[in-house]
Amino acid sequence: MIKPGAVRNKHIGHILSKIEEAGYTIAAIKTFKMTLDMAAEFYAVHKDKPFYQELISFMSSGPIVAMVLLKENAVEDFRTLIGATDPDKAEEGTIRKLFATSKTANAIHGSDSDENAERESSFFFSRQEYLRTDRVQ
Repeated sequence: MIKPGAVRNKHIGHILSKIEEAGYTIAAIKTFKMTLDMAAEFYAVHKDKPFYQELISFMSSGPIVAMVLLKENAVEDFRTLIGATDPDKAEEGTIRKLFATSKTANAIHGSDSDENAERESSFFFSRQEYLRTDRVQ
């Protein structure tokens, strides 16, 4: 998911280009604004952490771009593509190094496991939206 700060800063096209250049197929994509309640539910795993309130406030502050991406070894490769959560520690050329403005406004969210990718995809999309038989993979 492309986060509100990167959307506000008009980095959607640049980020999508990096994703496609890395060999991903975009199986589903939509832009919308998460409510505070949606952000709280999506990031519930972090509710006891000190950054939780700042995170859900930021994530509901403007539009996001939610995506389902397909590729062999997608999750692990995507974690490499986006870089470290803290853009100051991210590798050169990663999405977060290029487009993040802070640890919270780090431009993009990526699932950290196949199980979470499935859960997070279903938060934004029905399986019918991204598992069509006519899709080239």
